[in-house]
Amino acid sequence: MTPYLMSAQETAELLNMSITWVYRDAARCGLTPYKLGEGRNAKIQFKRSEVLKWLEQRRIS
Repeated sequence: MTPYLMSAQETAELLNMSITWVYRDAARCGLTPYKLGEGRNAKIQFKRSEVLKWLEQRRIS
């Protein structure tokens, strides 16, 4: 079973991008991050289905 949420590291690996890009630019490019927790211990995660949909929308025909 595939996980529902992916960590920033897993998202970076799936997209073949750097972890820095995920933290800094993903939201500006249209990926919606989810912040779980508060303060310094908060984790940024992404819905796998949304990441795959976002990726599909960027396909060059």
